[in-house]
Amino acid sequence: MSLYIKEKPDYLRHALDSMINQTIKPDEIVLVEDGPLTDELYAVVEAYKDQLHLIVNNTNLGLGPALNRGLEACKNELVARMDTDDIAVLDRCEKQIRFLEDNPAITIVGGQIEEFIDDPSNITGRRIVPETDKELKAYMKKRCPFNHMTVMFKKSDVIKAGNYQDWFWNEDYFLWIRLALGEFKFANLPDILVHTRIGTDMYKRRGGDKYFKSEIGIQKFMLDKKMIGCGTYLINCGKRLMVEKLMPDKLRGWVFQKFARS
Repeated sequence: MSLYIKEKPDYLRHALDSMINQTIKPDEIVLVEDGPLTDELYAVVEAYKDQLHLIVNNTNLGLGPALNRGLEACKNELVARMDTDDIAVLDRCEKQIRFLEDNPAITIVGGQIEEFIDDPSNITGRRIVPETDKELKAYMKKRCPFNHMTVMFKKSDVIKAGNYQDWFWNEDYFLWIRLALGEFKFANLPDILVHTRIGTDMYKRRGGDKYFKSEIGIQKFMLDKKMIGCGTYLINCGKRLMVEKLMPDKLRGWVFQKFARS
């Protein structure tokens, strides 16, 4: 988990509790303090300190470098990713561990999410992603194949693929692409594994020059690695230009909910 100054203390408590109370309890929770925090966040960290392995970045490095440091510090081969404002289903880890035990060729397994505003009962949508390696490798040529906060993976394989790296808003997608290039195997469970908190400004944040350039950079990387052809590259870039650069925020929100969520 990577924590930075803008997180809300109550959200952090809920996220930590949802992992501490898993049916198969993690024997280590690595929390990266990515730069200085508020007094309120420090108070939460202090309250949970006996259950945390803390890594402290003196300055805010960003999500990719923070997760890179966090993963290096993990002592276990199986690592579950979690965000500091979401709520994991309490048997999430058990389901993923059992799946990986039964499918030793799989490197990474994620699952589905429900998105909510303010309260988990206020569900605004679900992001449903494919389940099999073949489906996921095809899907990732157009969109990110995993819900990042749901994944559990083998640390050694992720390290082999280069670990997390800095790539604005797409640190996870960039890692999945490198895992695919390394011919590691993917899977998603059909189950909802995490209740994902979204803000009313989420769709606004998925637009603008910086976000668009990041997305186009990912497409160019896949093109250069021959994961996609020129036709797919142009179609993907055209869709992103329309949605992320030219579309008003309210319309972008409608498009995401209509076409990217169930």
